[in-house]
Amino acid sequence: MTPRRGRPVDVDALAEGVLAGHRPTLARAITLVESRRADHARAAQDLLVRLLPHTGNARRVGITGVPGVGKSTFIDALGSRLTGDGHRVAVLAVDPSSTRTGGSILGDKTRMARLAVDPNAFIRPSPTAGTLGGVARATRETMLLMEAAGFDVVLVETVGVGQSEVTVAAMVDCFLFLTLARTGDQLQGIKKGVLELVDVVAVNKADGPHADDARKAARELSRALRLLQPVHPRWRPPVLTCSGLTGDGLDEVWAAVGEHRAVLEDDGGLADRRARQGVSWMWDQVRDRLMDSFLRDPRVSRLTPGLEEDVRSGETTATLAADRLLDAFTRGDDTGEERTIGDRVVGDGHGDR
Repeated sequence: MTPRRGRPVDVDALAEGVLAGHRPTLARAITLVESRRADHARAAQDLLVRLLPHTGNARRVGITGVPGVGKSTFIDALGSRLTGDGHRVAVLAVDPSSTRTGGSILGDKTRMARLAVDPNAFIRPSPTAGTLGGVARATRETMLLMEAAGFDVVLVETVGVGQSEVTVAAMVDCFLFLTLARTGDQLQGIKKGVLELVDVVAVNKADGPHADDARKAARELSRALRLLQPVHPRWRPPVLTCSGLTGDGLDEVWAAVGEHRAVLEDDGGLADRRARQGVSWMWDQVRDRLMDSFLRDPRVSRLTPGLEEDVRSGETTATLAADRLLDAFTRGDDTGEERTIGDRVVGDGHGDR
C-alpha cells in the first residue's frame, strides 16, 4: 500500500528495501511510482534518483505479437527457462485498455502459472494511469525499480492494440515480435509499422502439425524483412520458429536476443539507444504534463463544450477554437475578445475577421 494521506513517505526505507530485493517493499515502491498524487510523485522521483546508480544492468526486452499468438504461454515458458538458468526475471505489461477499463489483462497471473509462483520472477500488471502516456511513464519507472532490486531480465509485454507497440519499442533494448503460421498471405494482419520496429521475429506454435507451416512462414517473413530498413545498420532481424507450449526453439530465440545485444554493445549502440530513449522520455513527460495541466484548467473546461459545438456545427475553424483554448490557458483570457496570436487576429470564435 501507499502511505496514508498526511503520512510522509519514508524514501530511505523504500530505497533500502528495494536494493535488498525485498518483494513487499518493491511492490510498495511500484505503487508509489504509479500513484497520481502530487506528494507521491515527488517522493517517487526522489526514490528513483537515489536508485539510478543501481539501474541499467538488465536486458530490457519488449514482446508483442498478433492476436492469439500465445504471448503469455511464450513468456511463461521463456521466463521459467531463464530463472532456471539463474536469471531474475521481471514481467511488465503496457495495456492501453487499462486507461479505460481500470484493469489489466495480466491481472490474472494464472496466465503465467509457473512464473507467478517462481521466487526469481516478478509479474506486474499494467498500471491504470489514466492515459497511455501515464501507463508508459509508470512502466518505465517500474523497470528502473526492478533493475535496482536485482532483476537482470525485464520483459515488457504489449497488451491490446494501438500505440502500445511503439511505446514499448521506445523503452527496451530489443523488440521481439511473435507471429503465427498463416495460410495464404503470411503477412496478412501484420502491421507494417510493427515490422519496422522489430529486432527479432519468432513464429510461435511451431509444434505438431503446424511445424512445417511455421518454417514456411519464417522463410516468407525473412524475405519480406529484407525489403525494410533495419533498426540498426549492422543487424538484420532473424526470423526463427519456436513453441511456447513445448519449449522448442526458445533457446535459439534467447540466443538471438543476446546476439543483438552484443552487436549493439560492440559499437556503442546500446548506450546510444538508451541515451536517446532517455531524452525522448523527458519530452514525452513535458507533453503529457502540459496536456494534463491544460485539461485541468478551469477556464479551458468552461470554454471547451461551446467551442467543440462551434467546430461541429461549422461556426468556427478548429484552429481558431484551439487558439481560444490556448489563450485561456496561457493568458487566463476566456472573454472571447479580439486579440492577436502570432500574425493572426483571433475573434470571438465565429470565424476570421
